[in-house]
Amino acid sequence: YVVPLGKADVKRAGTDVTLVAYSSMLKPALVAADKLAEQGIQAEVIDLRSLRPLDTDTVVASVKKTNRLVMVEEGWRSYGIGAEVTARVQEEAFDWLDAPIKRVAGKEVPMPYAKNLEKLCIPTDADIVATALSIL
Repeated sequence: YVVPLGKADVKRAGTDVTLVAYSSMLKPALVAADKLAEQGIQAEVIDLRSLRPLDTDTVVASVKKTNRLVMVEEGWRSYGIGAEVTARVQEEAFDWLDAPIKRVAGKEVPMPYAKNLEKLCIPTDADIVATALSIL
């Protein structure tokens, strides 16, 4: 089957907060949504699927519904796709935001080769849950 380029996918519907992720951060975002659901918080999880073209419309529609956004990415916080997504949401859905946009990203260090150190640099579902709770 074919995945359409430029069309994000809503992996989980929710009403309280939008979690936007892509690539390897999708799984931790879904796990975080499950953990938030245990606390009565319904997180909408969006998989960007492609970065260029970027489906801003799906993200903006979700933010207009949930009024909150947590952008999740494995890469550095600086200059990444998360910065672009948050900028576009600020431009297109600012009036719908009830809290500041938050970002969960990898540590600002060169990616270590050692597996145990690599795990310390990559965001976890616990990081996502804590960030989402901070804006609810």
